[in-house]
Amino acid sequence: MMVEFYSESPYTLNPQRAVDAFTALLADERLGHVWFIQANSRDVGCVVVTLCYSMEHGGLTAIVDDFFVRPTFRGLGLGKAALAEIRDFCASQGVRALHVETGRDNPAALAVYRRAGFIDTDRLHLTLGLADPTHAP
Repeated sequence: MMVEFYSESPYTLNPQRAVDAFTALLADERLGHVWFIQANSRDVGCVVVTLCYSMEHGGLTAIVDDFFVRPTFRGLGLGKAALAEIRDFCASQGVRALHVETGRDNPAALAVYRRAGFIDTDRLHLTLGLADPTHAP
């Protein structure tokens, strides 16, 4: 599913790094969680949420790190339902804020996130890579 997700983006996926990242995440729930989105008992999407401690928010925060619904299942409310479930789960776990990162040039994703209650904080997200990424532009 990750290959499908990245095939829609301008990024090149490093499959071995993806396997390594998922293996680490699935081995330690302190790092985050993975949900599969299902329709008719079939996996049609997934959401990866990672955890972080934030001084600004005074505790745990979570990041919707990857969010994918197969194209033929988009527009059916599955993503909206998944984000609502994730929001409730995170709140029940004491997570104080939920973040998401998406491109400014992705109006469909922005609309989904805004409908789910995410707001633009007008902050700039900067990154300093310290190792090879799972995907690269």
